[in-house]
Amino acid sequence: MPIRRLRTPSLVAGLVIVALSGLTACGSQPGTGEAAPQPAHSTAPAATQGPTVGSSAPATPEQSPTPSASVTPTPSAKPTPTPPAKPKAIMARGSSGDNVRELQHRLLQIGWYSGNITGSYGDSTVQGVSGFQGKRKLPKTGEVDQKTWTALVAMTREPSYNEKHNKLVPGKAILMKGSEGDRVRDLQARLKQIGWYSGDVTGFYGSVTVTSVREFQAKRQIPVTGEVDQRTWDRLTGMTRTPTEAEKHNKVTQADKPTTAGLDARCLTGRAMCISKSTNQLVWVVDGKPQLQVDVRFGSDTTPTREGSFQVGWKARDWTSTIYHSKMPYAMFFSGGQAVHYSSDFAARGYNGASHGCVNVRNLSGIQYLFNHVQVGDKVIVYR
Repeated sequence: MPIRRLRTPSLVAGLVIVALSGLTACGSQPGTGEAAPQPAHSTAPAATQGPTVGSSAPATPEQSPTPSASVTPTPSAKPTPTPPAKPKAIMARGSSGDNVRELQHRLLQIGWYSGNITGSYGDSTVQGVSGFQGKRKLPKTGEVDQKTWTALVAMTREPSYNEKHNKLVPGKAILMKGSEGDRVRDLQARLKQIGWYSGDVTGFYGSVTVTSVREFQAKRQIPVTGEVDQRTWDRLTGMTRTPTEAEKHNKVTQADKPTTAGLDARCLTGRAMCISKSTNQLVWVVDGKPQLQVDVRFGSDTTPTREGSFQVGWKARDWTSTIYHSKMPYAMFFSGGQAVHYSSDFAARGYNGASHGCVNVRNLSGIQYLFNHVQVGDKVIVYR
């Protein structure tokens, strides 16, 4: 009996790729507390119109092949690449002991941990490590690997035994009530930069300076004495820049006065925060008159600050990023998760760092002034 020739149905397959673009953000979606949209990746649905590659159509009894009929082998599946190995953790959730105490205090020094040093690696430590890693483009695991530890040690000092065990013992005073001179002027000018001192710089350590120092110490878990020991001085200088002679002697130079020269034309009507990427300056303008000028810092090439004309959508005096878990005080959101806000990292490191898309301000008294005067709906112009 003659053998009938088999016919294999043609294979039909389709692939659909859906790409959704995400927005750069350093805070969160306004009003929701949720993270800004991230790129979404859709998996293409499996083809259903034909058989799997390498199979033949279902055979009827009349079409059953004879033993001598050849069978096409099924192609081998392409091997899945092995994912890169996760960095080996030297400390992680559940760890405890003196090393964790040191970790927590080093994070405390740069604002990534708050509260008592416990020596127990729990949620707050995981969040602090994760935020620190994200800010420095390290894998955000919340665990301490060697790269994370090396980066943290390079930015901080080794804490003392007392510091690691919450024993706040004041050091020897290097400035105190009754002190006077240029170093007191330096102290007062630095406190003024971050909003802990107001009025003229006098060079005399009186009751006003004592109160300012006490409040600064209390905020940063330093023994509250009103006197400046080495720990207080190191923390203050780490958060501020060297004051100019003009600042130390209450002389306002022409360069310190805000001006409309070179501002974008969109800033010259109404109420606007006019932000120039070319000059790294923010000028607050009301009806064409400049009110305040402060230094600003922007996002990196991978997380750029968006340019254009925006409006302040909402404000938050005390805000923590839901994406990076970093503090964003005096935040004024203008585009998705991007906001103008105070940055202690900018105050400490200057332009050596960058934001995740936000506009950083390092002048604490300046951002406080802006937050109190800028209203929801005011313009935000970001340009080059």
